[in-house]
Amino acid sequence: MTGPVQVLVIGFEEPSFSGEVLAELTALRERGVVRLVDVLLVERGEDGTFEILEPPPGSDPDLGRIAAEVLGGGGESDGDVSLDDAWSLADAVPPGGVAAVALLEHLWAEPLVAAIGRAGGRPLGELWLPAGEVPDSTTG
Repeated sequence: MTGPVQVLVIGFEEPSFSGEVLAELTALRERGVVRLVDVLLVERGEDGTFEILEPPPGSDPDLGRIAAEVLGGGGESDGDVSLDDAWSLADAVPPGGVAAVALLEHLWAEPLVAAIGRAGGRPLGELWLPAGEVPDSTTG
């Protein structure tokens, strides 16, 4: 991998995996913006435990393996997995919720990361602000 990888957790009220999101990710990959490294589907029980869900029909059977390893699931894809202590997944997915955990490599950032490294810098932290939380800079 050459660019930074983001862990993106997306919650679903009523999952409908039509392929539209994957098609958009493919278009972004073709433009050199992001690459989907992996995606893991999880469901959080009312008791707070997580279960890895089967990939949608027609998907690669190894889908979710890398994400499960990153989150501490050891790559298991059958039954209960203790992801509660890994990253902040337990904070992100409410009990009873279904989520997709996507690993996105930001291809656009590769030259920036390389330039920062050549300047002797290294990332110390990052925060992504959700849309709507950044004041509009066009006013005033």
